[in-house]
Amino acid sequence: MFPELFRIGSFPVHTYGVFLALAFLGAIMVTVRLGSRDGLPRERIYDLCLWMLLASLIGSKALMFFTEPEYRGNPLALLSLDFLRSGGVFYGGLIGAVLTGFFLMRHYKLPWWKTADACAPGIALGNVLGRLGCFSAGCCWGKPTTEPWGVRFTELAHEITGVPTGTPLHPTQLYESLSMLLVFFFLLWLHRHRRFSGQVILAYALLYAAIRFVIEFFRDDPRGDILGLTTLTGLSTSQLIGIVVGVLALIAMIKRWRNAEAIEKADGRVAAARA
Repeated sequence: MFPELFRIGSFPVHTYGVFLALAFLGAIMVTVRLGSRDGLPRERIYDLCLWMLLASLIGSKALMFFTEPEYRGNPLALLSLDFLRSGGVFYGGLIGAVLTGFFLMRHYKLPWWKTADACAPGIALGNVLGRLGCFSAGCCWGKPTTEPWGVRFTELAHEITGVPTGTPLHPTQLYESLSMLLVFFFLLWLHRHRRFSGQVILAYALLYAAIRFVIEFFRDDPRGDILGLTTLTGLSTSQLIGIVVGVLALIAMIKRWRNAEAIEKADGRVAAARA
Protein backbone atom coordinates (compact mmCIF):
# COMPACT_ATOMS: atom_id res chain seq x y z
CA MET A 1 0.00 0.00 0.00
CA PHE A 2 2.20 2.85 1.33
CA PRO A 3 5.46 1.31 2.54
CA GLU A 4 7.13 4.73 2.84
CA LEU A 5 5.58 7.74 4.54
CA PHE A 6 8.25 10.22 3.45
CA ARG A 7 11.99 10.69 3.14
CA ILE A 8 14.41 12.82 5.10
CA GLY A 9 17.02 13.41 2.44
CA SER A 10 17.84 9.91 1.21
CA PHE A 11 16.64 8.25 4.43
CA PRO A 12 13.18 6.61 4.07
CA VAL A 13 10.70 6.69 6.97
CA HIS A 14 8.86 3.39 6.64
CA THR A 15 5.17 3.18 7.51
CA TYR A 16 5.74 -0.20 9.14
CA GLY A 17 8.26 1.25 11.58
CA VAL A 18 5.91 4.08 12.52
CA PHE A 19 3.02 1.69 13.18
CA LEU A 20 5.32 -0.62 15.15
CA ALA A 21 6.38 2.30 17.35
CA LEU A 22 2.72 3.27 17.84
CA ALA A 23 1.90 -0.35 18.72
CA PHE A 24 4.54 -0.47 21.47
CA LEU A 25 3.61 2.99 22.77
CA GLY A 26 -0.11 2.18 22.81
CA ALA A 27 0.48 -1.16 24.55
CA ILE A 28 2.58 0.48 27.26
CA MET A 29 0.06 3.27 27.89
CA VAL A 30 -2.87 0.86 28.19
CA THR A 31 -0.90 -1.51 30.43
CA VAL A 32 0.23 1.25 32.79
CA ARG A 33 -3.30 2.64 33.02
CA LEU A 34 -4.87 -0.74 33.81
CA GLY A 35 -2.05 -1.66 36.17
CA SER A 36 -2.51 1.58 38.10
CA ARG A 37 -6.24 0.88 38.35
CA ASP A 38 -5.37 -2.49 39.90
CA GLY A 39 -3.05 -0.88 42.43
CA LEU A 40 0.21 -1.95 40.77
CA PRO A 41 3.17 0.46 41.09
CA ARG A 42 3.31 2.63 37.98
CA GLU A 43 7.11 2.91 37.84
CA ARG A 44 7.53 -0.86 38.06
CA ILE A 45 5.02 -1.37 35.24
CA TYR A 46 6.95 1.06 33.03
CA ASP A 47 10.18 -0.81 33.74
CA LEU A 48 8.49 -4.14 33.09
CA CYS A 49 7.03 -2.97 29.78
CA LEU A 50 10.35 -1.65 28.50
CA TRP A 51 12.18 -4.89 29.27
CA MET A 52 9.37 -6.95 27.77
CA LEU A 53 9.50 -4.74 24.67
CA LEU A 54 13.19 -5.50 24.24
CA ALA A 55 12.59 -9.21 24.84
CA SER A 56 9.79 -9.28 22.27
CA LEU A 57 12.08 -7.79 19.62
CA ILE A 58 14.77 -10.36 20.35
CA GLY A 59 12.29 -13.23 20.53
CA SER A 60 10.64 -12.33 17.22
CA LYS A 61 14.03 -12.29 15.50
CA ALA A 62 15.12 -15.53 17.18
CA LEU A 63 12.08 -17.49 15.97
CA MET A 64 12.51 -15.96 12.53
CA PHE A 65 16.05 -17.35 12.49
CA PHE A 66 14.82 -20.87 13.33
CA THR A 67 11.93 -20.85 10.84
CA GLU A 68 13.54 -19.22 7.81
CA PRO A 69 15.97 -21.48 5.90
CA GLU A 70 17.78 -18.52 4.32
CA TYR A 71 18.93 -17.38 7.77
CA ARG A 72 19.64 -20.85 9.21
CA GLY A 73 21.80 -21.71 6.22
CA ASN A 74 23.57 -18.36 6.19
CA PRO A 75 24.09 -16.97 9.72
CA LEU A 76 25.84 -13.90 8.29
CA ALA A 77 22.45 -12.87 6.88
CA LEU A 78 21.55 -11.95 10.48
CA LEU A 79 23.65 -8.83 9.92
CA SER A 80 21.86 -7.90 6.70
CA LEU A 81 19.59 -4.88 6.36
CA ASP A 82 16.66 -7.13 5.33
CA PHE A 83 16.89 -9.08 8.59
CA LEU A 84 17.24 -5.98 10.77
CA ARG A 85 14.28 -4.17 9.24
CA SER A 86 11.98 -7.22 9.15
CA GLY A 87 9.37 -7.51 11.86
CA GLY A 88 10.13 -11.09 12.84
CA VAL A 89 7.66 -13.72 14.03
CA PHE A 90 4.97 -12.52 16.44
CA TYR A 91 4.78 -15.72 18.49
CA GLY A 92 8.53 -15.53 19.05
CA GLY A 93 8.12 -12.01 20.40
CA LEU A 94 5.20 -13.06 22.59
CA ILE A 95 7.10 -16.00 24.06
CA GLY A 96 10.15 -13.82 24.69
CA ALA A 97 8.05 -11.15 26.41
CA VAL A 98 6.17 -13.70 28.57
CA LEU A 99 9.37 -15.40 29.76
CA THR A 100 11.02 -12.08 30.55
CA GLY A 101 7.88 -10.82 32.27
CA PHE A 102 7.66 -13.92 34.43
CA PHE A 103 11.16 -13.51 35.87
CA LEU A 104 10.91 -9.72 36.21
CA MET A 105 7.57 -9.93 38.01
CA ARG A 106 9.17 -12.24 40.55
CA HIS A 107 12.10 -9.82 40.87
CA TYR A 108 9.80 -6.80 41.26
CA LYS A 109 7.45 -8.80 43.53
CA LEU A 110 4.48 -8.16 41.25
CA PRO A 111 1.53 -10.60 41.27
CA TRP A 112 1.88 -12.63 38.07
CA TRP A 113 -1.76 -13.10 37.07
CA LYS A 114 -2.94 -9.61 37.98
CA THR A 115 -0.02 -8.00 36.15
CA ALA A 116 -0.53 -10.25 33.12
CA ASP A 117 -4.21 -9.24 33.04
CA ALA A 118 -3.14 -5.58 32.87
CA CYS A 119 -0.86 -6.41 29.93
CA ALA A 120 -3.38 -8.37 27.86
CA PRO A 121 -5.48 -5.53 26.34
CA GLY A 122 -2.30 -3.64 25.49
CA ILE A 123 -0.92 -6.67 23.64
CA ALA A 124 -4.16 -6.88 21.65
CA LEU A 125 -3.89 -3.19 20.75
CA GLY A 126 -0.33 -3.87 19.65
CA ASN A 127 -1.68 -6.57 17.32
CA VAL A 128 -4.13 -4.08 15.82
CA LEU A 129 -1.52 -1.42 15.05
CA GLY A 130 1.25 -3.85 14.15
CA ARG A 131 -0.85 -5.55 11.47
CA LEU A 132 -1.75 -2.16 10.00
CA GLY A 133 1.99 -1.69 9.64
CA CYS A 134 2.22 -5.08 7.91
CA PHE A 135 -0.54 -4.02 5.52
CA SER A 136 1.25 -0.77 4.73
CA ALA A 137 4.53 -2.56 4.04
CA GLY A 138 3.01 -5.46 2.12
CA CYS A 139 4.37 -8.25 4.34
CA CYS A 140 2.34 -11.18 5.71
CA TRP A 141 0.27 -11.20 2.54
CA GLY A 142 -2.63 -13.45 1.67
CA LYS A 143 -3.50 -15.88 -1.09
CA PRO A 144 -4.91 -14.69 -4.44
CA THR A 145 -8.65 -14.05 -4.29
CA THR A 146 -11.52 -13.01 -6.52
CA GLU A 147 -13.42 -11.47 -3.60
CA PRO A 148 -14.27 -7.77 -4.07
CA TRP A 149 -12.14 -6.81 -1.05
CA GLY A 150 -8.96 -8.30 -2.53
CA VAL A 151 -6.06 -5.83 -2.58
CA ARG A 152 -3.18 -5.21 -4.98
CA PHE A 153 0.20 -4.12 -3.68
CA THR A 154 2.61 -1.69 -5.29
CA GLU A 155 5.94 -2.35 -6.95
CA LEU A 156 7.68 -0.56 -4.08
CA ALA A 157 6.10 -2.99 -1.60
CA HIS A 158 7.29 -5.86 -3.81
CA GLU A 159 10.84 -4.50 -3.74
CA ILE A 160 10.78 -4.33 0.06
CA THR A 161 8.92 -7.51 1.03
CA GLY A 162 8.56 -9.61 -2.14
CA VAL A 163 4.75 -9.43 -2.07
CA PRO A 164 3.24 -10.49 -5.42
CA THR A 165 1.84 -7.73 -7.60
CA GLY A 166 -0.69 -7.79 -10.41
CA THR A 167 -3.25 -10.00 -8.68
CA PRO A 168 -5.72 -9.27 -5.84
CA LEU A 169 -4.74 -10.89 -2.54
CA HIS A 170 -6.61 -11.61 0.69
CA PRO A 171 -5.87 -8.67 3.05
CA THR A 172 -4.93 -11.05 5.85
CA GLN A 173 -3.26 -8.20 7.73
CA LEU A 174 -6.60 -6.38 7.94
CA TYR A 175 -8.42 -9.59 8.90
CA GLU A 176 -6.21 -9.87 11.97
CA SER A 177 -6.19 -6.15 12.74
CA LEU A 178 -9.99 -5.87 12.72
CA SER A 179 -10.42 -9.11 14.66
CA MET A 180 -7.98 -7.99 17.34
CA LEU A 181 -9.67 -4.59 17.59
CA LEU A 182 -12.83 -6.41 18.69
CA VAL A 183 -10.74 -8.53 21.07
CA PHE A 184 -9.14 -5.37 22.49
CA PHE A 185 -12.51 -3.85 23.43
CA PHE A 186 -13.72 -7.19 24.79
CA LEU A 187 -10.64 -7.51 27.01
CA LEU A 188 -11.14 -3.97 28.34
CA TRP A 189 -14.68 -4.97 29.31
CA LEU A 190 -13.51 -8.28 30.75
CA HIS A 191 -10.83 -6.54 32.83
CA ARG A 192 -13.61 -4.74 34.72
CA HIS A 193 -15.82 -7.80 35.07
CA ARG A 194 -13.34 -10.67 35.51
CA ARG A 195 -14.14 -13.33 38.08
CA PHE A 196 -10.52 -14.17 38.90
CA SER A 197 -6.99 -12.96 38.22
CA GLY A 198 -5.65 -14.43 35.01
CA GLN A 199 -8.98 -14.49 33.21
CA VAL A 200 -8.04 -11.61 30.88
CA ILE A 201 -4.63 -12.85 29.76
CA LEU A 202 -5.96 -16.39 29.31
CA ALA A 203 -8.88 -15.07 27.26
CA TYR A 204 -6.40 -13.20 25.08
CA ALA A 205 -4.30 -16.33 24.57
CA LEU A 206 -7.35 -18.39 23.60
CA LEU A 207 -8.82 -15.78 21.25
CA TYR A 208 -5.56 -14.91 19.54
CA ALA A 209 -4.65 -18.58 19.03
CA ALA A 210 -8.05 -19.27 17.45
CA ILE A 211 -8.05 -16.16 15.25
CA ARG A 212 -4.48 -16.66 14.09
CA PHE A 213 -5.13 -20.37 13.38
CA VAL A 214 -7.98 -19.48 10.99
CA ILE A 215 -6.20 -16.55 9.31
CA GLU A 216 -3.16 -18.72 8.57
CA PHE A 217 -5.26 -20.66 6.03
CA PHE A 218 -5.58 -17.47 3.98
CA ARG A 219 -1.91 -16.42 4.16
CA ASP A 220 0.50 -17.11 1.34
CA ASP A 221 3.81 -15.57 2.39
CA PRO A 222 6.78 -17.88 3.11
CA ARG A 223 6.83 -18.62 6.85
CA GLY A 224 9.43 -21.34 7.16
CA ASP A 225 9.34 -24.65 8.98
CA ILE A 226 10.65 -25.95 12.31
CA LEU A 227 11.97 -29.52 12.42
CA GLY A 228 9.91 -30.37 9.35
CA LEU A 229 6.66 -30.20 11.33
CA THR A 230 4.95 -27.93 8.80
CA THR A 231 5.68 -30.39 6.00
CA LEU A 232 4.57 -33.31 8.17
CA THR A 233 1.30 -31.82 9.44
CA GLY A 234 0.34 -29.38 6.71
CA LEU A 235 -0.02 -26.68 9.35
CA SER A 236 2.08 -23.53 9.62
CA THR A 237 4.52 -22.87 12.45
CA SER A 238 2.13 -20.30 13.92
CA GLN A 239 -0.75 -22.79 13.80
CA LEU A 240 1.30 -25.42 15.60
CA ILE A 241 2.36 -22.93 18.27
CA GLY A 242 -1.22 -21.67 18.47
CA ILE A 243 -2.51 -25.17 19.20
CA VAL A 244 -0.08 -25.51 22.11
CA VAL A 245 -0.83 -22.01 23.43
CA GLY A 246 -4.58 -22.46 23.04
CA VAL A 247 -4.70 -25.85 24.78
CA LEU A 248 -2.55 -24.68 27.70
CA ALA A 249 -4.63 -21.50 28.06
CA LEU A 250 -7.87 -23.49 28.02
CA ILE A 251 -6.63 -25.90 30.68
CA ALA A 252 -5.47 -23.01 32.88
CA MET A 253 -8.76 -21.14 32.32
CA ILE A 254 -10.88 -24.12 33.34
CA LYS A 255 -8.72 -24.83 36.38
CA ARG A 256 -8.76 -21.25 37.62
CA TRP A 257 -12.46 -20.79 36.86
CA ARG A 258 -13.31 -23.79 39.04
CA ASN A 259 -11.22 -22.40 41.88
CA ALA A 260 -12.05 -18.72 41.33
CA GLU A 261 -13.12 -17.91 44.90
CA ALA A 262 -10.12 -19.61 46.51
CA ILE A 263 -7.75 -17.98 44.00
CA GLU A 264 -9.05 -14.48 44.74
CA LYS A 265 -8.68 -15.01 48.46
CA ALA A 266 -5.12 -16.31 47.99
CA ASP A 267 -4.23 -13.39 45.70
CA GLY A 268 -5.59 -10.99 48.29
CA ARG A 269 -3.44 -12.53 51.03
CA VAL A 270 -0.32 -12.37 48.83
CA ALA A 271 -0.99 -8.72 47.97
CA ALA A 272 -1.49 -7.84 51.62
CA ALA A 273 1.74 -9.62 52.57
CA ARG A 274 3.71 -7.78 49.88
CA ALA A 275 2.23 -4.44 50.95
